[in-house]
Amino acid sequence: MGAVSTQPYDRRAAVSLFSRLRTAKGQADPFPVYAELAARGEVSPAPWGGSLVTGFDTCDQVLRSREWLEPDARWRERQGAGTRWNAPSSREMGNTLPALNPPDHTRVRRAAGGFDRTTIQDLGRTVEQVTDRLLDGLVEQLREGEADFAALVSEELPVATVGHWLGLPAADWPRLRTLTHEQVFTQELLPSATQLARSDAATAELRSYFVDLVRNRRARPGDDPVSRWIQAWDAIEPDRAEADEQVYLLALFVVLAALETTSTLLTTMALRLVEHRERWNLITTCPDLVPAFVEESLRHDPPTHVISRVASRDTILGGVEIRRDEMVHLMVAAAHRDPARHSDPDRFDPLRKPAHLAFSGGIHYCLGAPLARLEAQTLLRRLTQRLPRLTLVRPPAWAPRVAFRRPMNLDVTFA
Repeated sequence: MGAVSTQPYDRRAAVSLFSRLRTAKGQADPFPVYAELAARGEVSPAPWGGSLVTGFDTCDQVLRSREWLEPDARWRERQGAGTRWNAPSSREMGNTLPALNPPDHTRVRRAAGGFDRTTIQDLGRTVEQVTDRLLDGLVEQLREGEADFAALVSEELPVATVGHWLGLPAADWPRLRTLTHEQVFTQELLPSATQLARSDAATAELRSYFVDLVRNRRARPGDDPVSRWIQAWDAIEPDRAEADEQVYLLALFVVLAALETTSTLLTTMALRLVEHRERWNLITTCPDLVPAFVEESLRHDPPTHVISRVASRDTILGGVEIRRDEMVHLMVAAAHRDPARHSDPDRFDPLRKPAHLAFSGGIHYCLGAPLARLEAQTLLRRLTQRLPRLTLVRPPAWAPRVAFRRPMNLDVTFA
């Protein structure tokens, strides 16, 4: 296990680091702050309790080990009524697939199924059609001078893809997209009371929407995932109300996961492309590098910067004592810049060997990773083929977050 750390802990300095992450400068570029955090040790105390992990191998170890648990509904309940973990939105998230531990996780993941080759092939045609339509709209807007790539493309492609797959009315997509941005605050590292209230309201509206969806699909089943989830849960859960609740939670999780992180990936990927002309030239010259460019985007600035786990027993991690039920925050974006894992880690290099934790790991490896990759690779290919003179107008503004990174705009024009 290694020696236990006896280094003194400067709480004031740690608080200062996280205060800087909350500033506009820290949100635009958090990586210098992460470097200072990593210099304090690969595992260090968090100012609010628990520990912060910045080493790549240690983060990878935690994600792959079944001795580290998700903060599930039972854990959240034990934290007490006055904590953020007892907010209605947090309690709801505690029942969704990403927050479950075995055996509950095993049962729900089996019922959820996955994106097999046939499904991805079918969705591939949809993604191609939607991408071309969105780029048509972008070109039209660019004739007026400049356009917001995030609003016109990155935000639209994921909701159109998952909306088509689930059979959701197109008229509902804009509201679902907005609610998703609001709901994710409850999954933040340090949400404010105002952000939690916004998340609670969004979660309540999303519950109403998806409960109605499940009720309608049960009455009129079709050839769609929600109808298939109803069949799957009816086969394993005799209580119909509980079966419908589980289908609702699956639908909620799929939409939250498919919209928020994928739209961020698409925007940051496009940002990496348009901010340096040589990257664009590299992809147009070597289109086979498209998958590697996507993977390097996921490493260089992943959509999720923090993943949290809970110790199942007293243990030692990176030389630091961790007590049972204590939380560790895996600073995966910092771990991606770990020089022990990647040489010259701050440099964006699609030619480096892919290695990242953007899709988590172990039994909680992201269910939608194949779909996110499909959307990103399709968009990158189409974009470099169709808009060779696209360039960045100004740096984007960033949403007020730490764990879930999101550029709020990406203003581009023709060079």
